[in-house]
Amino acid sequence: METRLFIIGAVMLAWAITAKILKKKNLLENKFIFTALHVIFIATVTFLAFWLFDFVSNGGDVAMIEFSLTKTLIRAAIIIAFCIWGAVASFKGDGKKRIKIFAKDYEWADTIYFSALLAAFVMFFFVQAFKIPSASMRNTLIEGDHLFVNKAVYGFRIPLTSVRFGQFRDIKKGDVIIFAFPSTTKDQINCGGPQFGRDYVKRIIALPGDKVEIKGEQVFVNDIKQEHQSYEVFDATERYSFKNFEQQKEYQKKWEDMVLENYYGMLLRDQFGPVIVPEGHYFVMGDNRDYSCDSRFWGPVPRENIKGKVWFIHFPFSRARFIK
Repeated sequence: METRLFIIGAVMLAWAITAKILKKKNLLENKFIFTALHVIFIATVTFLAFWLFDFVSNGGDVAMIEFSLTKTLIRAAIIIAFCIWGAVASFKGDGKKRIKIFAKDYEWADTIYFSALLAAFVMFFFVQAFKIPSASMRNTLIEGDHLFVNKAVYGFRIPLTSVRFGQFRDIKKGDVIIFAFPSTTKDQINCGGPQFGRDYVKRIIALPGDKVEIKGEQVFVNDIKQEHQSYEVFDATERYSFKNFEQQKEYQKKWEDMVLENYYGMLLRDQFGPVIVPEGHYFVMGDNRDYSCDSRFWGPVPRENIKGKVWFIHFPFSRARFIK
């Protein structure tokens, strides 16, 4: 979301700067140049509105945005109609009419770029909104919960890079985090489909260098049996058990390459590892252990993919609370 807002703000700022330069050089007195500038403004704002609407209406999930020829043609027709209407109004208008049109365009551009860049700044560095899409974190977080994520607690990230500074605290076991799914291509299949571009919410189970193994409902970290926590949820279901004869090195490599699920499938739910969490990576699981596609199936989460720590639920109001 913050990247899209930044792009929207940057585009509108570029239009505003261009308009100022043209006005200063008295080039807007030319009807053709003025009309072209007005049409570009209308087309840009309309296109960006559709672009942002697609993202928001799909819950911020880029992978869910599907191409539709019909929708594209309808939107193109709307943009063209607005542009024609704007071109006629600006070209036929007298000097006073054009001054009013320019003032309105510039005011809107100024409002949009300031608001978008301010929102992008806040979301890049401090707080991001997130909506829970699945049951993998029940009962800590349930479908439809709206959250605020603290993006500053693990350090401020420089936009479009993995560089961080000003870290307030380290990532700890038990933290509930938001992260970008660690797939590198749109064609990569995990958890039954492509996950590229999606944000996930899970709980930190193990840190870099830790050894992780799972037997049934029990998690072992560095060969130490982890006590069950009140937030863990299990189904009364039959548990899988099998003997893994694969070489540890090969098993580890498949896990880090995010293909282990292709070989073992749902068996990994109850019989996993042991693996060593690589440096700069974390092992995560959902609290609803039997209905969570997590590090057991697709591997560790790189540090640079972690966006922040879940802060609190702000909606529905009946579930408003801080998350520990």
